[in-house]
Amino acid sequence: MPATIIPFSVAGGVVLVTGAARGMGRLYALRAAREGAAVVILWDVDADGLAATAAGVAALGARAVVRRVDLADRESIAAAAAECAAEGPLALLVNNAGIVRGALFWEHRPEQDIALTMDINALAPMYVTHAFLPAMMADAGRPRRILNIASAAGTVSNPRMSVYAASKWAVIGWSDSLRLELEQQGHGHLKVTTFCPSYISTGMFDGARGPLLTPLMTPDDAVDRAWRAAAAGQPLLIAPAMATLGKVLRGILPVRAWDFVGGKLFGIYSTMDKFTGRTVPDTKAGSR
Repeated sequence: MPATIIPFSVAGGVVLVTGAARGMGRLYALRAAREGAAVVILWDVDADGLAATAAGVAALGARAVVRRVDLADRESIAAAAAECAAEGPLALLVNNAGIVRGALFWEHRPEQDIALTMDINALAPMYVTHAFLPAMMADAGRPRRILNIASAAGTVSNPRMSVYAASKWAVIGWSDSLRLELEQQGHGHLKVTTFCPSYISTGMFDGARGPLLTPLMTPDDAVDRAWRAAAAGQPLLIAPAMATLGKVLRGILPVRAWDFVGGKLFGIYSTMDKFTGRTVPDTKAGSR
């Protein structure tokens, strides 16, 4: 007899969302509550934003567990993970938190820009996942999911986002390698999805413009696509379709040919020319 396939659902389960105070993070949290999650754990540094998200989650019938976590600090992550372990194994982990510094590489400051971007975007998803992964692996009583939010910027090079692109390339490589490791080691109930969206109109990329035939995605559309991909256990989702085409062409064309196609025809290399991002003290930056 073939094994019974149990569809994924967060109903009655525990969900953790990082960067949950605003934007897509808040939408993922609210989606989890609407889908019947019993507990939604909310992590962010923004206390006021967390309170607003928690109120929305509670209004939808789920219990919100709020933790103010500095995702650039490994000790802060470890402490919050230890506090939240009592909630039980996660049904879904959404590594959503991210920041961007829109500047030429030599304008980046080592600590405030380079280190912070890599800490939050690339290292934090690894540390958070590492903390919750053993319990998710051990409890195979239900399907479980990890949704890592990367970026189409991790598939193509782009001026004025060199460090951001590097951080997202790292996420893609780590996330998909983790997926393969879980499959090889027989943890079929736990699947990893890497989501690589193009620009999303959350405010994080204010001033940026999409490449040719690639309009900015709305947060609602991006969250819905990512959620459905994770539920289906889809390994990788690049959206919209033109972003997938860019990845394919970059892989098959010689570098200079791709520079012409991607830079001149698609306009990818000028998408960040007028970037402003959200207002953050002392720098041009954005965060989800």
